[in-house]
Amino acid sequence: MSIQKLLQAFNKTHFTNPTSIAHQAIASNIAKTLIKSGLKPFETTPLLLSNFNSDIANLVLSNSNLPPQSCLSFFKFLRRNPSPVAHKPDLQAHVILICRLYKAQKFAEMKNVLSYIATDVSLRCPVINLVSLIENETAEAKFVEKLCDMLFRVYADNRLFDEAMSVFDYMENSGMKIDERSCMVYLIALKRGDQMNMCFGFFQRMVKANVNITVYTMTIAIDGLCKTGDFKRARDLMDEMIGKGIKANVFTYNTLINGYIKRKDFVGVNEMLSLMESDQVAYNAATYTLLIEWYGRSGRIGEVERVFDEMRERGMEADVHVYTSVISWNCRVGNMKRAFALFDELTERGLVPNSHTYGALIDGVCKAGQMEAAMMLVKDMQSQGINPNQVIFNTIMNGYCMKGMIDEALEMQAIMEKKGLEIDVISYNTIASGLCKLKRLEEAKRWLFTMMERGLALNVVNFTTLIDIFCKQGNLEEAKTLFKEMKLQGERPNTAAYNALIDGYTKKGKMKEAHNLRAEVEAVGMMPDEYTYASLIHGECIFGKLDEALRLFNEMKQRGLTQNVVTYTVMISGLSKEGRSDEAFRLYDEMIEAGLTPDNRVYTSLVGSLHTART
Repeated sequence: MSIQKLLQAFNKTHFTNPTSIAHQAIASNIAKTLIKSGLKPFETTPLLLSNFNSDIANLVLSNSNLPPQSCLSFFKFLRRNPSPVAHKPDLQAHVILICRLYKAQKFAEMKNVLSYIATDVSLRCPVINLVSLIENETAEAKFVEKLCDMLFRVYADNRLFDEAMSVFDYMENSGMKIDERSCMVYLIALKRGDQMNMCFGFFQRMVKANVNITVYTMTIAIDGLCKTGDFKRARDLMDEMIGKGIKANVFTYNTLINGYIKRKDFVGVNEMLSLMESDQVAYNAATYTLLIEWYGRSGRIGEVERVFDEMRERGMEADVHVYTSVISWNCRVGNMKRAFALFDELTERGLVPNSHTYGALIDGVCKAGQMEAAMMLVKDMQSQGINPNQVIFNTIMNGYCMKGMIDEALEMQAIMEKKGLEIDVISYNTIASGLCKLKRLEEAKRWLFTMMERGLALNVVNFTTLIDIFCKQGNLEEAKTLFKEMKLQGERPNTAAYNALIDGYTKKGKMKEAHNLRAEVEAVGMMPDEYTYASLIHGECIFGKLDEALRLFNEMKQRGLTQNVVTYTVMISGLSKEGRSDEAFRLYDEMIEAGLTPDNRVYTSLVGSLHTART
């Protein structure tokens, strides 16, 4: 039996008594009016719907003479204008309209009607109840399957995850074909809802239910695992799917590379790049963008430029975002000449710099202490119709603070307030950090406490600043208390927070506690950085454990971490004090070869080592 016959059968069941006959007459007149004049008569004269009820509404919607579009318009009118005269359509009315729209192949409109059911608690019902309203022994199985598939997507779109799963279960138990694209909608909704564990769990259900799996759904599941830090399961899943004939594509590899970059796992990144090469998977623009990010984070600006050139040689046009990324990394390493050359190249190619582009340049000149240049860039961006945002004001404030110009920083904050920009936790933290640099630690604490009094909650950066202040004041107990409080408030400590406490421990000679914290960093899925190692190396040197310091120093190389001026200086100083001048001078030569510029402390240490050299 077709949908049309099903609707006719529905009509006949309502004409067995005088009341039904009266309702049929009213419904017939409404349908004729709709066909002839549309909704206007009902909008201008609501009394035309006197004696109207749900039964009449259902008869109107099931009238085969009334075109489906007119049914839909009338249905929307009733939903817009519920009143004692014209009741809101009930569940049966929704079902009738869904049938009409399916027959007319108006699937987008059908999905909208299902959305009304899904999002209205007075209409929402178990899927088996909804199906029972339209299904009998002669109903079209294809229609029921389409209805369930669409309802599954609707629930996913509205993040009604449990309801969506009940539809999936019903379809699986009923032997219906489950569309992989609908499952993809559900997976994406779970990701957007930050339900990463559910995302992987559902993918496993898909496999168990014999849903057709493609590389795209596999990649979504892998991305979910990466976001939870479970890279082993992500890799295992990729290998398992390869065994089923589903090969990873460039999007899969990009997902894993991005995850490894975020956790600073350089071994993982290299492994993915090697696999891409062996599988002959070509890079796309996103891969190159990720590589620029990776090499930039590693401080390998030469590789950033090489990748940027290779990208263009392969015919991939760099957009403003790629240019901004390369400009940003050049700014971070202080190569402002190259950054401005790229900026000129960008504009010459007809690309329009945005606030991020200007922000990168402003950040670069601020870090170089060129505050006049920063203000000139602000004027330039304003002339291009781009107003400085909160981030740029905070950047300039930070620039002034780095130069110890706290009054100028406060003046910028006042300008922010006049422009109606929010003084956020970053603004407060910037001033507090500036005060710390001036050794005005009590003022810095008061500044952050003022922020709290104004109703702004401490974030991980604010907590880190306070922890650092207490560590500098030698108050490790208060620092530890704040570290615990940060966790209790749901603020996940980052590497900088751990580093602040590790540095406090090392300066107090509590190396066991410092190393335990370093182990905790790795246990929670983060990687120790240059500052972690610098603090640990410094601590070992202070207390005469030079061999342990050297082991840590060499471990940095093995992990692909950059040994900066600070770590070299600490090691050279430590070796010099112990009279190990040959080793100290070897590190000095290595430092020069790495392009690093020693400061006076290095020369003083080296000279001193000659007087205390071992015989």
